[in-house]
Amino acid sequence: MAEQPAERRTRGPGAHHAQRRAEIADAVLAIVAERGLAAVSLTEVAAQAGISPGRVQHYFPAKRQLVEAAFERGNHLSSARIRQRVGSDLGAAEPRLVLTTVLTELIPYDATTEAHMRVRQSFHAFAFADEAIAARLRVLYAAFHRDMAGLVERDQRAGRIPAAIDPHGAALSLVALAEGLAAYVLTGVTPGGVARERVLAAVAGLYQGAAPRP
Repeated sequence: MAEQPAERRTRGPGAHHAQRRAEIADAVLAIVAERGLAAVSLTEVAAQAGISPGRVQHYFPAKRQLVEAAFERGNHLSSARIRQRVGSDLGAAEPRLVLTTVLTELIPYDATTEAHMRVRQSFHAFAFADEAIAARLRVLYAAFHRDMAGLVERDQRAGRIPAAIDPHGAALSLVALAEGLAAYVLTGVTPGGVARERVLAAVAGLYQGAAPRP
């Protein structure tokens, strides 16, 4: 889920609509970064985006939809950051580099990523009471875990990760660890640097004991 497809470029009214939605979502992320999720409201988002509350409500009638838009926007921006570090073609990059980059992107390390993760965690909270959101998250996580498992499998074929490791189980554990530690960072339980080191150690553990290729 940290890695999402790039937004399609469109022209005409559709492009304006998409741009306005992105601007509103950016306003939500900015408010969360500065004052927290509790400060998000139609009036506050409108002021941040420089438009009327009625215009915000036209695009997003309820706070839950504002959070959903910020969740999607945050994932898109996260994907862009990952590609800046790894390269535009993730399939051509070293699997271990992609694994570590994607997983550590889930650990807040500045105001931007903290806002993204606060919105992300809040969207998960909505899923506890809304089956439609929960179903959507299940689909997104299935794809995310599949992508992470694919990276493990690539390095298994290269002899860098032991063949006995279950790629899908490893992917599930790594993503759960990173997001669980992210929650600890957001609540002040664990410093971000410590969380990042734990994720890196977990990735390094995958590569221990691999038999060298002949």
